Amino acid sequence: MSSKRIDIRVKRVYEEPEESDGRRVLVDRLWARGLSKEKAKVDIWIKEIAPSTELRRWYGHDPKKWDEFKSRYAAELKNNPDQVETILEELHAGTVTFLYSSKEEQLNNAVALKEYIESVIRDRAE
Repeated sequence: MSSKRIDIRVKRVYEEPEESDGRRVLVDRLWARGLSKEKAKVDIWIKEIAPSTELRRWYGHDPKKWDEFKSRYAAELKNNPDQVETILEELHAGTVTFLYSSKEEQLNNAVALKEYIESVIRDRAE
């Protein structure tokens, strides 16, 4: 996998789907409010890779908790290797876009997941 360029994108599930999105992977535990499955154009929904309900509630998109949130979420992901492998398998086919529903565009679980997956790929390449 290291010989191929990894392309992980992050976007709100409410944004218009585009051809360049590649595989569209919803990485939230809950389905996006008010959005039909047809309009969302989600290829795969991996709700088990989302942060636990407890972690999500604790974080509450508080910017002061971002670093601690990423650390706790990474610990949850380490305990969820099957779901991480599912994401890595999706990446073999090409571009993957992590979809999220939060209004917070910078400090959300999809951004944290992208960082985590990229670190896993880097660690495996070494």
